[in-house]
Amino acid sequence: MPSSDALAAVFEHIETNRASFLDRLIAYLRHPSISAENIGIAEVGALLVEMLSDIGLETSLMPTEGHPMVVARWEKAPGKPTVLLYGHYDVQPPDPLEKWLSPPFEPAIRDGRLYARGVGDNKGQHFAQILAIESHIKVHGTLPCNVILMLEGEEEIGSPNIAGFVRANREVLKADLAVTADGPRHASGAAAIKFGSRGVASFELRCRHASRDVHSGNFGGVVPNPIWTLVHLLGTMKNEAGEITIEGFHDGVEPPSPEELAAIERLPLDIEAFKHSLGLARLDAPAERPFYDRLCFRPTLTINGFHGGYGGPGSKTVLPNEAFVKCDVRLVGAQDPEDILRKIAAHVARHAPEVEFIAAEKGMQPSKTPIASPFTPVLRRAFVAAQGVEPLLIPAGFGSLPGYVFTKILGMPAFVTPYANPDEANHAPQREPDARLLL
Repeated sequence: MPSSDALAAVFEHIETNRASFLDRLIAYLRHPSISAENIGIAEVGALLVEMLSDIGLETSLMPTEGHPMVVARWEKAPGKPTVLLYGHYDVQPPDPLEKWLSPPFEPAIRDGRLYARGVGDNKGQHFAQILAIESHIKVHGTLPCNVILMLEGEEEIGSPNIAGFVRANREVLKADLAVTADGPRHASGAAAIKFGSRGVASFELRCRHASRDVHSGNFGGVVPNPIWTLVHLLGTMKNEAGEITIEGFHDGVEPPSPEELAAIERLPLDIEAFKHSLGLARLDAPAERPFYDRLCFRPTLTINGFHGGYGGPGSKTVLPNEAFVKCDVRLVGAQDPEDILRKIAAHVARHAPEVEFIAAEKGMQPSKTPIASPFTPVLRRAFVAAQGVEPLLIPAGFGSLPGYVFTKILGMPAFVTPYANPDEANHAPQREPDARLLL
């Protein structure tokens, strides 16, 4: 790390340029870059190439099988470590627009906060890193380490091409560690270092019995109901005690290390406040399972949506002919999305062979770096120097990020250091949009 005097000069430069930095962030946020709809992706990619080249980074727009990757580098510190900074320049669609207090791509400041689509997820977070690099170069003419900046254009659609890109560019992306600034700070508002992410895989179950909907009086008890078929199937996949009962599902789940158990014991927690914030009477089963144990070390099976039959006003005595369910699983440890999906498909074939199993094209593997990594003390000191506080250590992020490409493909430790506010409502159509840079 640079000396305290060297950092003080950089901090002074940042404070002096605070207003102009905010204006530049607002200008960046005005450019839509919606990967799901291919809106503005090419324009924002080109904008980043120009921006990063102007501050002295060797920058290129590198093709993938989908949206391009922006890769910038500063490698003028021979013998010093190389840090790879990962982020994504694509954002979620803003619909429904009527839920916003201000237009999603017209950033607004309210009560000391900046609101816009993508400012928390993820433009504001990687823009903070870009400004830090720029500030250090302007003040000192150099950086204390080598830096590679990799900005993806497909994170919001599941990063379908990042693994292939990383495999094809191992030498270009060679570094000592990877750092991702994404997601919210801890719910307490404290700074945090996360040592991994849960993986994810999605699937759909479809059931069709009769060739058309029928009258529930004339045909009920004779014609099978696809909704009941799916309900019974789902009951074989997760029981009332909250246990996932798919054969082999827990293969690859690794027990937490002593360091990880000690870390979650130190995490702030107010269960009653958490339940109150969401209007909950209880947590999900099993009731005795510790809160952070659920989020860091356990896989999940979630029903995202159940569709079938009549849902309008009043009653309609219909027996529907088809129904479908969408689900996702969050993975931990050495679990692999393709292996898990095969096991779920086999379970469906055994218990309900008339149900069609449809796996999503690609999942995302989990990622984990040991808390005992030699880079952990360095990152902790960096937080103390920059923010004046010791960060919390969280063994794994609760959501999913493509950190596995760094840990499993490139073989380097990877960390997540979120800057966004804990109440950022990213991805949601919201009255207080995903924001949240405190100004």
